[in-house]
Amino acid sequence: MALQALYASTQPKPRFRYSPCVKAGPFYQTAGMLAIDPASGQLEPGGPGPETTRILSNLSLALPEWGLALSDLMVARIFTTRLDQFADINRAWEAVIAEGTVAPARTSVGVAALPIGATVEIEFGFYRDDRHG
Repeated sequence: MALQALYASTQPKPRFRYSPCVKAGPFYQTAGMLAIDPASGQLEPGGPGPETTRILSNLSLALPEWGLALSDLMVARIFTTRLDQFADINRAWEAVIAEGTVAPARTSVGVAALPIGATVEIEFGFYRDDRHG
């Protein structure tokens, strides 16, 4: 099985040597996503809630180019410097991940710092087996 690097025109170009998303068979793994506004290239202001909303919005923009849908989301790993504001992250999350669907597995980790002064970074893992529909 060959690895394939995936890019999306809606996402900022990596500043270093990494792939925004890697496909390995039916598995897709994103790099950690920060709340970068695609128009300005700047970090979304406002803290954990707005940052989470921007990350999920950016993800939704990239999914069609990667051949994925939110229903393919298997796991999310959330890193935050503000566990005290995790309710804001959850509100943004629940606005996108609909009740009644299979919610992805999720891990949340408090960290001391994130790149560019972000308060939230999320990486996503997807599963899409095209052999079965």
